[in-house]
Formats: sequence, C-alpha cells, structure tokens
Amino acid sequence: MGEVQRYSQLSDIVGLCKRRGFIFQSSEIYGGLNSCWDYGPLGSQLKKNIKDLWWKEMTNRLDVVGIDASILMHPTTWKASGHIDEFTDPLVDCKKCKTRFREDHAPIKDGVKHCPECDSTELTDIRNFNLMFKTNMGPVEGEGSTVFLRPETAQGIFVNFGNVQETTRKKLPFGIAQIGKSFRNEITPGNFTFRTREFEQMEMQYFVTPGEDEKWYDYWKRTRYSFYIDTLGINRENLQWEEHGPDALAHYAKAAVDVNYKFPFGWGELEGVHNRGNYDLSQHQEFSGKKLEYFDEVSKEKYVPFVIETAVGADRLALAVICDGFVQETNIKENSDGSKSEDTRNVFRVNPLIAPYKVAILPLSKKEPLQELAHKLYTDLNSDMAVDYDVAGSIGKRYRRQDEVGTPFCVTVDFDSLEDEKVTVRHRDYMTQQRVSIERLDEFLKEGLKAFDEFGG
Repeated sequence: MGEVQRYSQLSDIVGLCKRRGFIFQSSEIYGGLNSCWDYGPLGSQLKKNIKDLWWKEMTNRLDVVGIDASILMHPTTWKASGHIDEFTDPLVDCKKCKTRFREDHAPIKDGVKHCPECDSTELTDIRNFNLMFKTNMGPVEGEGSTVFLRPETAQGIFVNFGNVQETTRKKLPFGIAQIGKSFRNEITPGNFTFRTREFEQMEMQYFVTPGEDEKWYDYWKRTRYSFYIDTLGINRENLQWEEHGPDALAHYAKAAVDVNYKFPFGWGELEGVHNRGNYDLSQHQEFSGKKLEYFDEVSKEKYVPFVIETAVGADRLALAVICDGFVQETNIKENSDGSKSEDTRNVFRVNPLIAPYKVAILPLSKKEPLQELAHKLYTDLNSDMAVDYDVAGSIGKRYRRQDEVGTPFCVTVDFDSLEDEKVTVRHRDYMTQQRVSIERLDEFLKEGLKAFDEFGG
C-alpha cells in the first residue's frame, strides 16, 4: 500500500460522485434545483446499505422495535411539539442588494451588523421565518386544510408511544426506531448533501424511567460513537464530540451532544444524542387529552417516561463515508527496463458491509466460452451478494474502475479457467491476486469479506 491522500476539496468529491454514478444534481437537464440531489445507481445502493446497517444495529436487540410513520400528521402535532412557535430562523434583508440571510450570520464590525454580500449596514428589522413546508389537504384550500411536511421523524414515534407499548407489551426501558424523509425550508442550504431541504433521518427514541435518564444518556453516547468507529470503520481522527452548553440546548433538551465529522469544508454534525426529558410525551398528552403514561408493575406507579434520542442524518452519513473513503494512492512501480515510476490510482476504501458492490466479475475476453462461464458465476454469486459485471476495456482499466467505486474483490475469468476451473481474485486495497477454485469461490469471498483487512496482507 503506497502513500494515501484524502480529497481536500469538496468540488473533487462532487465531481467524482457524478462521474461514478453516486449522486447527481436533481433535474439537471433543466438547470437543476438548488440543494436537491438524486442518488444514482451506486449512491442509492450505498445509502441503502448504510440504512440497513443502522436498522440492524438498532432493531436486532430485544429492547428496540421499529415503525414507519406517515409524513403527513395532524397539524396539532406541530403545535404540541413546539415546531410552530419555536422552529424558526431570524431573518433580515439587505435594503441595498436585497439579499436575505439569517440575522446571526451577519458579520459584526465595530458593533454594527453588515450584509455578508455587499457589506451594507442598511438592514431590515428581524422577522421570524418558520422552516416547515406547508401544503393543503383536500380539494379546497383554506386554514382548515393546512398540513405540514414533517421537519423530523421523531414526532411520529412519540404520538405512537401508546400504540407500540400496548401492542408489543414492552417494559421500560425500550426504544422505537424509524427511518424516513423529513423536510425543512432551510434558508442557507449547501455543502453538497450536507444541508438540504429534503433529507432522510434515522432516529431512535429510547423511553426510560425518570431518574435513570442520565445513565441511559451516557450508554447511548458510547454506543453510538462506537458505531462509527467499530462498525462503519470511519477514521477516528475525523470524529469528535461536541457537547451543547446551556445556551445551545434546544427548548426540549435536558442535555445534548453531537458526533461531528471533519468534512473538506470543516467540522459538521452527523448525529445528535439528546436527553429530551419527558417534554414530548407530556406535550402530546396535554394537547391530545390522551394519556401517554406508563404503568410500572413493580412500583405500581404511573408516570410519563423520559426519552433519550439518537438522531442521524442518513444523507450526511453517506457523505461522510464518501469523504472518509475516497483517497488517491501513489505507488512506486518498477518498469520492465528496470526504472521506477509513480503510479496513482483513486480508491474508495469503504467498509465492505456498505460497499455498493461486493465483487465484480471480469471476463478477460468477450468470446462466448468465457462469457458463458462468467455469466454463470455472476448468477451464482448474485443471490448472496451485490455483484457487478464489467467487460468493457482492458483488465487494468476495469480494476481501476472497481477500485474507485469501492468494490472489495474483482474476479477475473480467463481462458485457463476453462481448463483448471479456477479464477483470479484481486483484493482492492492490497492489489494482491490469488488463484481460487470456482467450487469454493463463494465461500472464499464470504470469508474474505468478513476478514477484509487481513486478506492479502
């Protein structure tokens, strides 16, 4: 393994994502739509793998179950949650250049706020702008038909607390997990897929007995941080905690901490772990008139549970995985005349658990005998793992294409394969090659994926 260097510019990441089919600008043929992105064949598979891994991590335990709540909810939901009154940005307009921006983003010089675009000090008074998208339900528009696109998935969990607890008969502590789309009319979206108006969340609300909330808050802080390092394999030096001080806490939070990642544009939040106290269930109990209490059979008491929240942005996490894994690697190559030269390749060093493809089948020739054998291998392996089939270009160019999209193993089918019933398996990171019998290829690849770091080392 040669010298490895991360991409330092976000523009390089954006270009690579488009070139290799990870992420495209939404509605690109019409000039695009600001801050909206489409996941291509490889990006959609990568994001799905991340969501599947998170879902398995959360729900493959006795104390967490999953739901899938509706995006549209009763409007009173958002009054109870505080989103109608609290979910706002303070905006000002520049009277000179007409730019609209958040008041707290205005640079201050000599105690006076300036426009970040033209430096003018002629600004309007502050106006609060609610970040929720409004729409109308039914054929007639009016105040009674107004509904909102949810700005978070958490409220769908809270309003279903009673339903879930009653049907599953879960005892405290237990959690409810959900993956789904959310929508926020952000004033200043940007940094590629980091901050967008339409995004996907992976949230889990863990309901606990009052007085035990601090213990479970600490537990989920450790557990979630471990997910990034031990499960996803993100570089430890690119992660850090950020505790929320008293002035930075949300109106519902008793305590909060973020897991931040070092993106090319700087540190940004991936996940928040929050001690929400009993704010949410108490609010919905008050506004709905329905009891959302828990009956403790041991103490024979009824009380409103406290909540520990873990909230992850699926799009942000996918971007972090891409930024963390895409590298340029320079190796010293010995030429046939004895001289040496530098050889640079692009590699997506992604954990095989979430790689879009686990293996690529590369027939050395387009001739029928090899194609037939290669197609059979593709069919046999594709039932167990995601497999690509690549026949275009030289074998060296195909290796490089698969390196750049993160495929852990390439299987080359050559003419010797027709005689000895063996294929050549190449490792993405070490570029080592090993001849493996077709009969045990499936087993060999599965073992290699489980112990990927040790293979070929």
